[in-house]
Amino acid sequence: MPRLFVDADLRAGHTLALDRAQSNYLLNVLRLKPGDGVLVFNGTDGEWRSEIVVTGRKACALEFAEQTRPQTPLPDLLYCFAPLKHARLDYMVQKAVEMGAGELQPVMTRFTQSGRINLERARANVVEACEQCGVIAVPDIREPVSLERLVGDWQANEPGRRLVFCDEGEESQNPLDALKGLERGPLAVLIGPEGGFAEDERALLRRQDFVTPVPLGPRVLRADTAAVAALAIVQAKLGDWR
Repeated sequence: MPRLFVDADLRAGHTLALDRAQSNYLLNVLRLKPGDGVLVFNGTDGEWRSEIVVTGRKACALEFAEQTRPQTPLPDLLYCFAPLKHARLDYMVQKAVEMGAGELQPVMTRFTQSGRINLERARANVVEACEQCGVIAVPDIREPVSLERLVGDWQANEPGRRLVFCDEGEESQNPLDALKGLERGPLAVLIGPEGGFAEDERALLRRQDFVTPVPLGPRVLRADTAAVAALAIVQAKLGDWR
């Protein structure tokens, strides 16, 4: 059954008129018919089964029948990343959601490729990943901050949260060794830009007692690949995969 995010309250017996883009997606792209089922979520009211009601030649509505899943909380995993360009950033955002990030924080570093991030586009990619992968708690994307501000405000903004810093300069190649001494609790993962962190940025991060440097193996990974690898390792060792 297809899944659709809507920005509206969900309750039994309620009928929601869809906008033109959503109507086109259901009627013309998916070729659904009146009475066909659609799973709907809004990030707060759980997931609901609904049925299509055609209201015009190119328009339709959804009639909500019953809740299929109660609302789940967002995962307590913050994903911090240096923005990439266009399609690769789209991929990174989608994969972070699939891998269980509960919130996304763009971080501007010395070698960040893109000087700005289209938050509206990034949020659309978050929603698309939720629709495709059965996620009903929709992660938010924060406003970008500099690395210096992220570190400087960390203990005030993220008390008790450990920052796992993916450092390609680590002597060891085994990330599990670096994580084995950590207890489960609030976590964040930081992935740098394609050019890596500047040496003074690495030094800044390594001075912080809330930071744990972690290698990602013997090969140099692209930033979007590193994101998936790092989140998989953290989830398997300390996250909700256990």
